[in-house]
Amino acid sequence: QVQLVESGGGLVQAGGSLTLSCAASGRTFSSYAMAWFRQAPGKEREFVSVIYWSGEAKYSPNSVKGRFTISRDNAKNTVYLQMNSLKPEDTAVYYCAAGKSVSALRGTYDYWGQGTQVTVSS
Repeated sequence: QVQLVESGGGLVQAGGSLTLSCAASGRTFSSYAMAWFRQAPGKEREFVSVIYWSGEAKYSPNSVKGRFTISRDNAKNTVYLQMNSLKPEDTAVYYCAAGKSVSALRGTYDYWGQGTQVTVSS
């Protein structure tokens, strides 16, 4: 069982930065792939990024490449999402997720956090 708690969301102006954190409980954190998704009002939940057990990272979609950086600290059971050059279209609730497989598909992930709101003003 893994419990996930996101933090770090808030209101920021366009061009600003935020760092989201996701703290995980459980001693098997390092065996899980960790991902970030986001969901804007009226839209489906969208894959943002995933990081492998070893710390290798993969980014998607193209709209966040070069702006968002995912990282993890297995000693602290925490995964991060550094978001730079934020745009109004990045406004969404951001969720972290844990799963045994690396994927962009929501159904791959077994555990989800409650989400943290990110609002980017123009």
